[in-house]
Amino acid sequence: MSVRRRLLLSAAVLGVLLTAQGAAAQVPAATVEAAVQRVLPEVVAWRRDLHQHPELGFAETRTAGVVADHLRALGLEVRTGVGKTGVVGVLRGARPGRTVALRADMDALPVKEATGLPFASTATGTYMGETVPVAHACGHDAHVAMLMGAAEVLAGMKDQIAGTVVFIFQPAEEGAPPGEPLGGAALMIQEGALKDPAPEAVFGLHVVPGVPGTVFYRPQGFMAASDRVDIVLHGKQTHGAWPWKGVDVVAAAASVIQTVNTLTARTIDPTTTPTVFTIATVDAGVRYNIIPDQAKLSGTLRTFDVAQRDALVARAETAIDHVAAAHGATADFAVRQNAALVYNDEALSAWLAPVLEEAAGAGKVNPATPPTTVAEDFSYFQRMVPGVFYHLGGSPDGVDPAMAAPNHSPEFDVNEKVLPLGVKTHVFSALRFLERPRS
Repeated sequence: MSVRRRLLLSAAVLGVLLTAQGAAAQVPAATVEAAVQRVLPEVVAWRRDLHQHPELGFAETRTAGVVADHLRALGLEVRTGVGKTGVVGVLRGARPGRTVALRADMDALPVKEATGLPFASTATGTYMGETVPVAHACGHDAHVAMLMGAAEVLAGMKDQIAGTVVFIFQPAEEGAPPGEPLGGAALMIQEGALKDPAPEAVFGLHVVPGVPGTVFYRPQGFMAASDRVDIVLHGKQTHGAWPWKGVDVVAAAASVIQTVNTLTARTIDPTTTPTVFTIATVDAGVRYNIIPDQAKLSGTLRTFDVAQRDALVARAETAIDHVAAAHGATADFAVRQNAALVYNDEALSAWLAPVLEEAAGAGKVNPATPPTTVAEDFSYFQRMVPGVFYHLGGSPDGVDPAMAAPNHSPEFDVNEKVLPLGVKTHVFSALRFLERPRS
């Protein structure tokens, strides 16, 4: 029996047991479907409006205003400014019960859009002190619109709900902007997003290349922990024609890059856990015939095992110091975590599989997909509360997902046919969790 079938079977058995223990009466699936169809035109309109007006991390003032106004109009309790521009909405059902949280991220990227959409972004923002183009090249516009739609559907069912739903609209998922110590999830948690009321579970989603209408995730480690790595090499400036009279940090930088690549390929067992260590930027020199006295390198480390990650960081620091010394240079080495490992609670993952199938349809959910080396700071919510993060396939119709523009690409776009599915997965995961007995 496949892993996927075992998870679905165990979840089905668990569901039967819970029902036998006296679970709350379920809101019929047909009721949810009808409510989602009614709100769908709004969801599409919100998505296109937000797509046309993207904002960078911790600058999502317009987006936060749209969200807060909508939640207030639904009669929810609303807190703004949670984590600078974050918004928290609380829907209390007609009867007391459990508490569940749903999360969407709001920020865009410093990317020049090339989708050709009639509502494509022409916006700009400030990043690293420079004016840059800004676009929703990761699908967060769709995430916000889908959760706004779910809030409207669930608010319309308030009289049928026993319990509380917390809606978390998070800024700065793409990482803390330069000069900020914390990204959006960590800062929202620090400022009380998971308090008063405190959820017992949290769910979130992300649109990615994939067959439209499919949902996929895995229990335990799903998305990698992400670290930013910064290396500064210090040498001695000299004329390009007399390299022996200085210390060549450009040559040292080339050796450092090769060393990093070798460390990953030759000291990590690829059969145990995926690991990626990439040097992505090199900044050195101002003139073609001057060897500079400093070179700055930065990159990313993606891991799924904490002990292995710590050991690799220690080896890298030692090796880079030795490489620099071999060239007569010195090195400063710094590592900063951008996101922890997205770790899906195993029992909650098994329970969620048939709930997602209720939303997507039979055969459309894979709860045993391979891990992915991209990262998500939803992981910080999971450190505080059991949670599950899952992906929605959102590639264009007729396009092989392997050939579709990836997230963060100028051509990335979300197939709007998946918007109702995202609303439904949010609604069903919240409703069915609240309908579970505490035992």
